[in-house]
Amino acid sequence: MSRFNDFNNPQVAALPAHLKQFIVDQNYAHYTPVDHAVWRYVMRQNYSYLKDVAYYPYIPGLQKAGLTIEKIPDLQDMNNALAKIGWGAVTVDGFIPPAAFMEYQAYRVLVIAADIRQLKHIEYTPAPDIIHESAGHAPIIADKDYHEYLSYFGSIGAKAMFSAQDFELYEAIRALSILKEMPDADEAEIKKAEELVAWRQDNMGEPSEMALLSRLHWWTVEYGLIGSLDEPKIYGAGLLSSIGESASCMLEEVKKLPYTIDAVKYSYDITKTQPQLFVTSDFQNLIDVLEQFAGTMSFRRGGVYGLQKAIDSKNTCTAVYSSGLQVSGTFTQLEADSGGNVSFLKTTGPTALSLSNKQLKGHGKNYHKDGFSSPVGRLKGFEKPLEDLTIDELKAAGIEAGKNATIQFESGITVSGKVKSMYAEEGKLQLITFTNCTVKDDAGDILFDPAWGVYDMAVGEKITSVFCGAADKDAFLEIAYKSATGTHHPEYDERTRQLHKLYQQVRNRRHKGQDFGYLGNVWLMLQKFHHDDWLCALEILELLDHEDTEPALAAEIRRFLEDKAATEPEYKKLITDGLYLIKHPVEQKLVV
Repeated sequence: MSRFNDFNNPQVAALPAHLKQFIVDQNYAHYTPVDHAVWRYVMRQNYSYLKDVAYYPYIPGLQKAGLTIEKIPDLQDMNNALAKIGWGAVTVDGFIPPAAFMEYQAYRVLVIAADIRQLKHIEYTPAPDIIHESAGHAPIIADKDYHEYLSYFGSIGAKAMFSAQDFELYEAIRALSILKEMPDADEAEIKKAEELVAWRQDNMGEPSEMALLSRLHWWTVEYGLIGSLDEPKIYGAGLLSSIGESASCMLEEVKKLPYTIDAVKYSYDITKTQPQLFVTSDFQNLIDVLEQFAGTMSFRRGGVYGLQKAIDSKNTCTAVYSSGLQVSGTFTQLEADSGGNVSFLKTTGPTALSLSNKQLKGHGKNYHKDGFSSPVGRLKGFEKPLEDLTIDELKAAGIEAGKNATIQFESGITVSGKVKSMYAEEGKLQLITFTNCTVKDDAGDILFDPAWGVYDMAVGEKITSVFCGAADKDAFLEIAYKSATGTHHPEYDERTRQLHKLYQQVRNRRHKGQDFGYLGNVWLMLQKFHHDDWLCALEILELLDHEDTEPALAAEIRRFLEDKAATEPEYKKLITDGLYLIKHPVEQKLVV
């Protein structure tokens, strides 16, 4: 049964259909006792360490986000807590496309990967998981300045132009992250996937708006530091959720640079620790830099620049006329006049017309199934733009429903035919529909022939904005790009299921008291069948040390862990940090 199909969080309920399609059930019962132990270990380490190096709202933010140390968060509990600060959360299956991720942020909804990292990746995983998304992103959401930045970033990112290369890189990164989280992944396959990611990163061509925005997102939301260069604090979710890199990032060899628009020049590799990090003085600076970058984007610049970006992207895009009319489709052609202004545009394939992001009745992609074309610009001999002419002024110009009209544009394009109807809203004319219409350019070439049917001419002096995606996504029935590569869900063998039972016995003892199971039996089974385990042994030692009832057993387990740390380097830091917390336990206020 779904953990959150009722959408009773206001922010989640407001999501449009094209975003809801990514939501998956959390399936809370699928989390194993080992999964909960991984969560608990990471959260205890985070709480112990991050209280000194994280941006100050982090610790109280955990509570405000509905998180505890003891168990993986239930999505319903998170939504109940986040609703109090105007946010929500949904679970998804691994990486989702960047454009969709950004748009979720604009709707003030956190996207949380339902899966949790394996024990062998407890320090860091390149795959999105519930530790990264909830323990990383959610706590800082409580800070008003930060969540304003996050939602504003989402609204900007949702309009960013992306390329075919962006999709190819996304697929490569998703495939690699899935491989790395598979228990028995073939090393040769992982190496091949890593090489593909590296190749695609190196052969992206000119970075798209989305690629550049993703860099700003990475160096702020994921790996950002705040404060001074000498004494920065962590606020980035990638650092907050990595018990390895949250410590190593503070070392001198990791360069600390002031966060400016120059951060957009730095690419990143999700599989490696970061060689440099950026420090912002405050969250307002993040908004200032974002605003600076947004000024270079197509949705702000419009015109020839924006339309050319739309053509290059080969994706569904929207061009906005100065009248407010929005044309959504795949743009394939533009013409410009001598002044460098757009004079003509054309789409190929299904196209829709909208106003204020709502599709105009009768102008969906089924009606304009073969594309759309229209002039852009001022009429020849008129001081006012066509969209601003009054009914009387239109009549004076010979433009009246039921009568023949000839319209000449300054660009040389001529439209002649019988005016069937006109559409206007909010004091501006947006559309003139002609029958028996001919459209010619200044060279006399036919742009529309009467035999092609009814001609709908968009009205507007300029193209003021161009952005990726349809204006009315749900009416356009826009199915956002979804990967065909599914995340890995393991099938546990009998040996692993028995290990889960041992972890559960320790968990029961911690929650239900001293009489609930003898830890010595758990330890014997671990030694006999799971000698490679360290986390369950650590949890047993923690309980024994706290209860101070079986000193001989505690000493035996401690020797085992110390020997493992000394002889197996990959466990040294994990075990040493775990032993430290046994002697210096975390405060209890987040345990319940």
